[in-house]
Amino acid sequence: MDPLMRSALFVPGNRPERYAKALSSGADIVIIDLEDAVEASAKHEAREHIARFAVENPQARFLVRSNAAETDCFEADMALCRAHDGIVGVVLPKAESAQQVQRVRALAGKPVIPIVESARGVLALEELALAEGVERLAFGYLDLMLGTGTRPNTAAARLLLDHIRCRILLASAAAGIQAPLDGVHPDFRDTATLSDIAIQVRDMGFAGVLCIHPAQVSVVHAAFAPSAEERHWAQRVVEEHERTGSVAFQLDGQMVDMPVIERARRVLAAQA
Repeated sequence: MDPLMRSALFVPGNRPERYAKALSSGADIVIIDLEDAVEASAKHEAREHIARFAVENPQARFLVRSNAAETDCFEADMALCRAHDGIVGVVLPKAESAQQVQRVRALAGKPVIPIVESARGVLALEELALAEGVERLAFGYLDLMLGTGTRPNTAAARLLLDHIRCRILLASAAAGIQAPLDGVHPDFRDTATLSDIAIQVRDMGFAGVLCIHPAQVSVVHAAFAPSAEERHWAQRVVEEHERTGSVAFQLDGQMVDMPVIERARRVLAAQA
């Protein structure tokens, strides 16, 4: 999977007419959903839709969110993912153990993005981050708040979610995996709040945000884009490093060393 994943856009698996539109939305990756967006009676048909689309569009690359590892649908979901090269990874909902990740790897043979969306998942963060095949973690805070009885859109909710975001970020960094994805903002018309959340998690160190509507993609990308001032600073840092060959120098009265140079390179890479 491409490490650049500012936006990961969900599309319901039982709405095949939306697949191509999602893939042309500009999102960094599309997740075709077999879990929450698809009622139980439609899951088999949704798998058939995904398989047909993968065969008819061999150039398409996308993720599939499977059903949870303990469900009756899980093995059929894994067989689908293994069968098609266009499915480049599995988004595993309600992840709570390394053993669940191992089942994905054994049955589907694809990289995994576990979604942490329960108290047990939070307590297993380090285990999940270190599990073989995990590309990055994602945060499913809507389900988590339901499980913890937390009232959404309150100061208390923000306190809890930011605490867990910190834990997800630290577990990811310690395990050496890609930076995590933050959860969906359910009101796709509320672009101001989405932008605020995206900027906050960007500054924390998250890679991107899960999206549920194409209109959210441009908002997230704008939030993650470095400002003109940041780009100018980064360009000057890198140019000075390349001009002098030094890994320690002063610029505008501030000390620059390798961590600062690396941050400047990341800023320039983010604008590419």
